[in-house]
Amino acid sequence: MSSPTRYARCASPPRQRGRTAMADPRRADPHRSAHVDTFARDHLPPPEQWPELLFDLPELRYPERLNCAAELLTGPPGDRPVFRTASGETWTYQGLRDRVDRIAHVLTGDLGVVPGNRVLLRGPTGPWLAACWLAVLKAGAVAVTVLAQQRPHELRAICEIARVRHALCDVRAVDDLAKAEIAGLRITTYGGDAPDDLHSRTASDTVPPTPYRAVDTAADDVALIAFTSGTTGRPKGCMHFHRDVLAIADTFSAQVLKPRSDDLFAGSPPLGFTFGLGGLVVFPMRAGASALLLEQAGPKQLLPAVAEHRVSVLFTAPTAYRTMLDELDGYDVSSLRRCVSAGENLPAATWRAWHERTGLRVINGIGATELLHIFVSAADDDIRPGTTGVPVPGWHARVQDAHGAPVPDGEPGLLAVRGPVGCRYLADPRQREYVRDGWNVTGDTYVREPDGYFRYVARADDMIISAGYNIAGPEVEDALLRHPDVVEAAVVGRPDRHRGQVVVAHAVLRDGAARDADALRAFLRAELAPYKCPREILFPDALPRTATGKLQRYRLLDPAGPGPSPLPRDSSESPGRPGATPTT
Repeated sequence: MSSPTRYARCASPPRQRGRTAMADPRRADPHRSAHVDTFARDHLPPPEQWPELLFDLPELRYPERLNCAAELLTGPPGDRPVFRTASGETWTYQGLRDRVDRIAHVLTGDLGVVPGNRVLLRGPTGPWLAACWLAVLKAGAVAVTVLAQQRPHELRAICEIARVRHALCDVRAVDDLAKAEIAGLRITTYGGDAPDDLHSRTASDTVPPTPYRAVDTAADDVALIAFTSGTTGRPKGCMHFHRDVLAIADTFSAQVLKPRSDDLFAGSPPLGFTFGLGGLVVFPMRAGASALLLEQAGPKQLLPAVAEHRVSVLFTAPTAYRTMLDELDGYDVSSLRRCVSAGENLPAATWRAWHERTGLRVINGIGATELLHIFVSAADDDIRPGTTGVPVPGWHARVQDAHGAPVPDGEPGLLAVRGPVGCRYLADPRQREYVRDGWNVTGDTYVREPDGYFRYVARADDMIISAGYNIAGPEVEDALLRHPDVVEAAVVGRPDRHRGQVVVAHAVLRDGAARDADALRAFLRAELAPYKCPREILFPDALPRTATGKLQRYRLLDPAGPGPSPLPRDSSESPGRPGATPTT
């Protein structure tokens, strides 16, 4: 393969060098920001709540004016493939540039989008969704990419928090968005044949034939808002700047993954996850490489795709690697040279089994929506199975106690990190919980070994991590309590060999109500994204509580604790089924 190549490197003099405490952009010269709609900038956390940002690497010293979409689109030869699909469709870099420019013209000329407007993006993983994301950023607007699985009330909450007024949505995923009944939201579909569909609009003769001139955004203008769930279940909007998008490529991708221009990326995470956005769009484009974008990307689809299309870089969760071990026979995966695992802890046994069968060393990593992508990892001979790795170049990490004091090596504590990207919640008081004394505290319990490697222990809160998805137990509890027969609810994550954890619900019913798990599960499927729905539903007479009324969730995980034996699961919900990995 060819040697590593980097395109569109920013060449202007750097604004910051080394360590810096960032000035409050809300108080900066208003001409410095390109945003006309200043909602996102106006709702950044106050400067005293920001993490300390580090720009130790020369690659991270970006110019003051920076549009990350323009940077990603500049450089590679126009005839080089950038996106492919399972059906054989291929988009070249020049074809993508042309499409992005036409979408941007429609956004600003026809739909009235102005810099700073939030634009919701919804659809299965594919070239059109990626092109829409790039066009929104090139036009200076703020991308809010969501999962195609999210239900109307979830979409409504996101749009209310971010004050979204425009949406670009795959025509196949528009029904739930319309059902959300979001006041003032203008929905434009793509993938259809209606006159007002984005396909028709971009093909119209009224669209200027000239390239779209990228909005001259500041490097610290908000480019995207990625939503995650906290322990309360209320979505948290994580605001990231234009420079942040390039920083994840110039740290983890460039320093650890080390992609090549002839690499073909593929994976299971949807573009609504920052894990997928980085691994399937930002990283390949920054390297001038290409990506195979799969609408269906479970283990049953990944292995044939790798073999047929000769994928060289794979992104997925440990669940998929475990499941694919049973399906490897009959597939030629010799094209793979890089396998990345994130989203949940990678057990040493899974790493060793994959290595024995394929000869490949899986690159483990931990990232967070708040920090956009992976910040602790290791590759090649630096990998230590059973550990996550070491801080990615450009990042610093430590383990600290609940008061923020570092703990000695070998003792568990809270993982805290800082680097070129930091947590900036959208008008959310939980900013004070995540950022403490300049450090981003991830909520994960870790041990730093004497050799400097970081070993995962557990989540420090009630977040459930199942097959790479973060699921807030209280959000599922709230959905349960919306059922008229449920009077109390508790949700926990039970360890599972295939998925890491599975969601188990405990529902106390009103007197006389039928203990019908199937009916309750059907109710929840209408309330929640499928991956949040419980795998098991139990019906105890009461929930364990302290004398003060506090719920004792740990007792719900005790096999000897309260509650009857689990009800039988549907055969389609067996945790070992091949489709158990997140799909797009």
